[in-house]
Amino acid sequence: MRTPLVMGNWKLFGTKDTISALIKGIEGTANSTKNVEVVVCPPPIFIEHVAKLTQNNNLKFGAQNVSEHITGAFTGETSSDMVKEFGAKYTLVGHSERRQYHFETNEMVARKFMAAQNSGLIPVLCIGERLLDRETHKTFEVLEKQLKAVTNLVGVAAFEKAVIAYEPMWAIGTGRVATAEQAQEVHSFIRSWLRAQNEVVAEKVQILYGGSVKANNAKNLFAQPDIDGGLVGGAALIVEEFVGIIEAI
Repeated sequence: MRTPLVMGNWKLFGTKDTISALIKGIEGTANSTKNVEVVVCPPPIFIEHVAKLTQNNNLKFGAQNVSEHITGAFTGETSSDMVKEFGAKYTLVGHSERRQYHFETNEMVARKFMAAQNSGLIPVLCIGERLLDRETHKTFEVLEKQLKAVTNLVGVAAFEKAVIAYEPMWAIGTGRVATAEQAQEVHSFIRSWLRAQNEVVAEKVQILYGGSVKANNAKNLFAQPDIDGGLVGGAALIVEEFVGIIEAI
């Protein structure tokens, strides 16, 4: 059985005080919900702060992004080794906002995936299509290219120690959300694509849904057989919403 996973991506939000309040508000649920792993991804400057706040509870934490490089003259970047040093377990790679606003290619995302694994982090590979892709029936084609960039570099077995997050770009921050059936159709495609190459990996990998997940739609989403949890954006900044999503598993 795959362990359900709920991840909160705090994006470019937070202060030391608000982050402390968020952790305090969700740690009780994380401690009492034994069958769900709960992870938060703060802005990089707050990783040490979150590391201290999660020492005595069941919350895990990760980075929102890492460099494809480990050291060097790359001003403003954060390496996976640096993140790991503070006790992080995960890192997102290829979030749609990184692909859209920072022009990260599939190949660059694959290199970040490899760097994260080489440092001992679990990469959460974010994949998804634009609205135009969906409307022109290219969703599966786009996702396959994003997945193949990783398997071409590190092989399909690398997904045994990774997570995939399907986040349709048209449903992020827009208030729109894929129906549970739409999300399941895509998750099923992802797992089937992996199964064609390695059945063990396909059954083991957690595939999360990300795209305007909220407490009022989480239960239907998480009831789908190939949806193993959620990558949560805005709702992860509201204690009651995030707790409701965790409890929906």
